Formats: sequence, structure tokens, C-alpha cells
Amino acid sequence: MGRSIGQIINRGKDKWLVRIFLGYDENGKRKYHNKTIYGSKKDAEKYKIEKLNEINKGIFVEPANITLKEYLDEWIKTSLKGRVKATTYQSYVKIIELYIKPVLGDYKISKLNPLLIQDMLTNMMNKNLSARTIRYTHTILKNALNQAVKWQIISNNPCNNVDLPKQTKQEMKVLTPEQAKKFLEACVYNRWGILFEVLLTSGMRPGEALGLKWEDIDFKNNRIYVKRNLTRTNDGWKLEEPKTPRSRRTIPLPKEVMKSLKEHKKNQTEEKLKAKETLNYDKDKDKFKPEEWQEKLKDPKVYIDYGFVFAAQNGSPLDMRKVVERYFKPLLKEANLPDIRLYDLRHTCATLLLAAGENPKVVSERLGHANITLTLDTYSHVLPDMQKEAAAKLEEMLF
Repeated sequence: MGRSIGQIINRGKDKWLVRIFLGYDENGKRKYHNKTIYGSKKDAEKYKIEKLNEINKGIFVEPANITLKEYLDEWIKTSLKGRVKATTYQSYVKIIELYIKPVLGDYKISKLNPLLIQDMLTNMMNKNLSARTIRYTHTILKNALNQAVKWQIISNNPCNNVDLPKQTKQEMKVLTPEQAKKFLEACVYNRWGILFEVLLTSGMRPGEALGLKWEDIDFKNNRIYVKRNLTRTNDGWKLEEPKTPRSRRTIPLPKEVMKSLKEHKKNQTEEKLKAKETLNYDKDKDKFKPEEWQEKLKDPKVYIDYGFVFAAQNGSPLDMRKVVERYFKPLLKEANLPDIRLYDLRHTCATLLLAAGENPKVVSERLGHANITLTLDTYSHVLPDMQKEAAAKLEEMLF
């Protein structure tokens, strides 16, 4: 095709039709790009020149006729699924259904502009949704539309030019050394106290602890190996790779905790012996279809041994929400301790170690952080005290 030709046609007061010849289709029929511009003729001229430049450079994209709702469904199916972890996939879909489709879903994807997206985010702010949720919604839509640009459905991403609310960092809640001792004392009398002990002393993520199997426990050398992460989805539970490559790690534990784990293993073995039937998942899974396993699990006297360190009465992995509601929160209340999240036991472990003068690099490796910078940024509140101690040591050495 030769150089494209554009014309401007007056359609009334401050209304102009920009028409650009694009060539011929497979049937020999002429193709045009038509766009109505509201404003001065100068505005129409500017649009015409922009589009002619894009066409001549080979970067022009004909506006798509599909709605955002239709595009997002296709993006979820062909691009998102299989590329992200199950929990991330579900959270993306949930945000799209709750906040994006109801507001922007019926718009043609080619008609989206920064103002429409800004209005959606502003309405979310007016509904008192958190800055984190608003920014996350924007990130999901931006990712989806970035793919639309790659697929040449749209020429640019309208999410690039909007203002986002500032995300205020939530104050981290951790137990003091005295409270941590009190917490561990209370764990002795709690059904899942051993799980809480491991979380506090290892700095593991809760999902990593729930994914532990007995083969990961090295009683001889008092250490555990983090190899997997347990996540829950709408379809049940699944084991995944740890969060980052550095999350696969070895964590030494105090001898007292290892002793508690031995006791826990003994109690679990006794639970298995009480079952009328015990199935070893690794050995027996070829014998049963998934639906038959589910049917088996309905019988409280059948124990399916998946090898988990922390397992329910029938051998299945623990449901974290139930553990928190029934055991963790009541323990805090009875011991008169601050109302913290289960994940805050990880923060407590890191804070206690740093406050005690442990090398941040060692703490970073224990937590399985991607790099030491993340550790220092997350626990920057501990650093001033460490600097104070460093100054005192220098003073003692030099003066």
C-alpha cells in the first residue's frame, strides 16, 4: 500500500470526522479508519497527523470492537491461567469480578481512557476501600491491558496515566521477648501449640509450615528443610514450590522445639493406630480415583497418611483459618497477649533475632527473603537500636 491519505469532514459545530484510507481488504473493498473529534479543526488535524504517522511507521492499531468484559475473559483463559500460582489466579479473578467488570466491563476496549479508569479508582476510594486494594485493582487491569497492547488490540495502555492513592505501611505487630516467652509457655497446653512454636522459632511462612512432611525433619541435626508451600483454593488444597528460589532453605531449630516435635510425632502415630483403616497416600494413590478418596475421607475412622507434620484427625493438611479461629486467637486471649496475626510470629522471630544483634544476612536466609535489602527494609524499625549498640561498641574499643 502507498502512503495513507487522510481527510477531515465537518459534521456540525465543533464536530469533525477524521477519515483515513487504510488500503483494501481481501475482497478488494476499501478500508477506512473513522474517528469523530469534538473540538476545533486544529484538534482534528492533530489527530489526523498522529494517526498518519503511526500508519506510516507501522505501529497503528485499528481500534478493537470487543468489550473490556469480553477481553478480560479471554485474557484470563489464555494468558493468566497457568502463568501464575493458583492463589494469585483466584485473587485476580475475584478483583476483576468485584471491581472492574461492574464499572468498565461494558465499554469497548478501544474506548477506555485514563479518565474512565481514574473515575473507577476514585469511586473505590469513596467507598473506603483500602489503598492496597485500589492499587492492586489498578495493577491487575494494567497487566491485562499491557497484554492487549502486545496483541495489538489497543495501541497504548490507558492505565499508565492515572493517580493512585498512597499506600500507608501498616504498623508491624510483634511480641516482646517477655511476651514471646509467655506465648511459648501457653503453647504447651494448646492442641496446635507445637505449630505455633515452630512458626515463632523458625520464622517460616504459615503455608511453608503446613507443607512440612516428616521427611523434612532432621532430628539428628536439629533442623528442618523447607521444600514446599501449601495453599488452599476453591477446589481444595495443593502443594506448590516455595515463594522464591531462596525460600528453599534449611532452618536450625532450638533443641526444645525439636523435642516437642518428637512428642508430636508420637501422638500423631497413636492417632493413626486408632483409625480402623490407614491409607498411605504415596503408596495407595494408584488404587483409588479422586472421588473415592473424598468418599473415604467422609469416614472419621479412616486416616489418609499424606506424611504431613501438621495434619487433621483424618491425615489431611490443616485448614489455617480454622486453626486461627479455634486455637491461635483463644490462646492469645487466655494468655492476655496482644491480638496479632499468625503471620506476625514470623515478624516476631526476625525482630527478636535482629534486636539480639544477629547478622541481618543470617536473618534474611532464615526467613527465605529474596535478598537482604528486603529484610532491612521490612525490619528497619529495629535498626536504630542496632546502630546505637554499634556506636557503644566502637566507643568501648576506641575510647
